[in-house]
Amino acid sequence: MQAPFFTPDQNPYQWLFLDLNSYFASVEQQENPKLRGKPVAVVPLLSDATCAIAASYEAKKYGIKTGTKIYEAKKLCPDLICALAHHGKYVEYHHRILGEVIKHTPINKICSIDELSSRLPPNKRSKDAAAALAHRIKTGIRQNIGEAITCSIGIAPNAFLAKIATDMMKPDGLVLLDHDSFPSRLFKLRLTDLPGINVRMGSRLHKGGIRSIEQFWNLSPKHARAVWGSVEGERFWYKLHGYDLPDLPTEHSVVGHSRVLDPDLRTPAAAKLVARRLTVKAASRLRRMDLYASDFSFSFRDQNNQRYGATLPCPPSQDNFTFLEALKSLWTIMMAEIHPTKLKKVSVSLHGLCERTDITPDLFDIGADKTLHEKNSKISDMIDAINRKFGAEAIHLGPSPKTSAGYVGTKIAFNRIPDLEEFHE
Repeated sequence: MQAPFFTPDQNPYQWLFLDLNSYFASVEQQENPKLRGKPVAVVPLLSDATCAIAASYEAKKYGIKTGTKIYEAKKLCPDLICALAHHGKYVEYHHRILGEVIKHTPINKICSIDELSSRLPPNKRSKDAAAALAHRIKTGIRQNIGEAITCSIGIAPNAFLAKIATDMMKPDGLVLLDHDSFPSRLFKLRLTDLPGINVRMGSRLHKGGIRSIEQFWNLSPKHARAVWGSVEGERFWYKLHGYDLPDLPTEHSVVGHSRVLDPDLRTPAAAKLVARRLTVKAASRLRRMDLYASDFSFSFRDQNNQRYGATLPCPPSQDNFTFLEALKSLWTIMMAEIHPTKLKKVSVSLHGLCERTDITPDLFDIGADKTLHEKNSKISDMIDAINRKFGAEAIHLGPSPKTSAGYVGTKIAFNRIPDLEEFHE
């Protein structure tokens, strides 16, 4: 990798990064004013045995964070309020916030449900203009989205450093980094404070003699690659120094859904209904993406938190029935071998993804199997069309389990924002 291709612009205020503060909890506080100013933990189900998937800043002051067990959280904060997660609402607010931000600056990348970046237009790259823009965005969100919704904004030579800047002042912060100031401010952080360096990578760097950001900064790019163990280390070095590198392209590799089961859905019979529903939702997503899958995987965790899983190959498909049949086969085998009495979580995934043009037809598939496959595809498409027109589960395959959240399968992951359509399938 040659440095001249990534020479930083003389103006350091090129990128704006926006990070919504305690987003899920803030939406709950916006929707229910009685929660404002209160310690709130957002949970997937109302049980002390579950974990917080988000916490308000009032709860964070007690040491409650994402992943904290609720029974532990209540010891830390007896007045903690648990709010059931409403993923559909978070996606709705997400799109409203995007609509507000784009009034002020173009959006280059939606990084997650609560993060986005913008390459600032040339006339907004002075320090005063960039700061004024950030304040307009904050005001617009407060006035047009909700007073409980706040964000931290970072402005820097590249999106990577702008993201780091958002963590320097929370909540509701604004931090501008330039070429002269960001090295010294970065050196005050720990390696694991930087996005892309988790505990495992931190240990790898420590073994390579790198124990601080300043030490990594002072490496050569090639040495950074060697210590990191891949070219990503060299890319990381350039981003850390303010170079504006393009993102590497990504591809879909798997489509899946999982569900931590409500207490009354943990018997094998009830869990099977949830697994069926997850399978249909995954197949529906596959059809919307116009992709096909050639492998079906199913896994579950039992009452002892032991995981069991298996994969079954299938002809490239996107209809409900092929994958439901695969689930039936794996379920029968796994239940007979393991005999679980209770299941805590079920997961399905479709992988081996490809497009229609990538499928090589089977020359021997000319009889009843081909006719059945075509019929199943048409029925699946018809079910999608009916549910789009009349609402989620206007027509469904078999009994549909009822959950405390009111839906099955669709939730927000770190690197995936569900389409609004998913909440209506």
